[in-house]
Amino acid sequence: MPLGPSSLSWRYGGDLRTYFVALWAGSMQNMHPQLGAAVEQHSKFFAERWQRLNRSLYPIDGMVYDGDRATETAREVRGYHADISGVDRNGNRYHALDPDTFFWAHSTFYMGLVLAADVFMGGLDEGQRARMYDEYIELYRQYGMSMRPVPATYAEFLAYWEHMCAEVLEDNKATRDVLDLDELAKPPVLPWLPDPVWRLARFPVARGYRWITVGLYPPAVRERLGFTWNSRDERLLRILGRVVHIAWHLVPPALRYRPRARAGWRRAQGLDAADAPLVHTPARNLPPLDERDDPRHYQGARVIPPATTPAARTPRTATGR
Repeated sequence: MPLGPSSLSWRYGGDLRTYFVALWAGSMQNMHPQLGAAVEQHSKFFAERWQRLNRSLYPIDGMVYDGDRATETAREVRGYHADISGVDRNGNRYHALDPDTFFWAHSTFYMGLVLAADVFMGGLDEGQRARMYDEYIELYRQYGMSMRPVPATYAEFLAYWEHMCAEVLEDNKATRDVLDLDELAKPPVLPWLPDPVWRLARFPVARGYRWITVGLYPPAVRERLGFTWNSRDERLLRILGRVVHIAWHLVPPALRYRPRARAGWRRAQGLDAADAPLVHTPARNLPPLDERDDPRHYQGARVIPPATTPAARTPRTATGR
């Protein structure tokens, strides 16, 4: 059954405050040896960092908010990874659809949401964390992947997470590349901002974003990457989180979520028809022209379900909101 408005995943998943954990999620994913190798050898993420992030969030949010169409969205997400394979630096073969690798990426979506909610959205208790983990098991089931690597309970997941962070994750080039924000491009949503102004703003933005990310890392990961974190840093991060949480009450509810999530809420509230066209990324986030037909990329309303996934209807055209 698809998740609905009563779920914690709906409440928190598409909230714009999750952008605070985007760098954390990308770096944690890339620390997985096989996933990091795939990014090094196949991804052009760093040439269009903002665009790739923003368009990827549409189908990721769709798995939560697309209702009866959520499974179709999940199968499309799985299909983008069907042709990503190779050999890592140690001579080991990898494939993006290896169940252990694929679940690791999904686990960072869950844990990233927990961290965002804990720090920037008022906090979660252990019961809510466990409930949301159960929801993320159901979200993972939509992929149609093997459930073998999926811990059955929240307690088992915590043991899995600790093991991965302490024993499996590595410091590699893909991770360091994600964390390198020195040449961070101007966000596409700010075309009006003069380039000289962005160049001045880029340094504090990059430094602040990395600082938040380091604070969110598990201690074992922080140590492996050579970062330090003290009690003063922790207090400042918690103060920042509380300020964001309090200030968020001033943001109109209709503006608190990303477009795909807003559309899901509108359908659930009866403001739009249940079968209203899905919302897709605006043109500014699309891949470069020479990659528009690459099946590894979400193409917005132009998505064609890959042949390796179960048959699904082509999403109907809709513009981003």
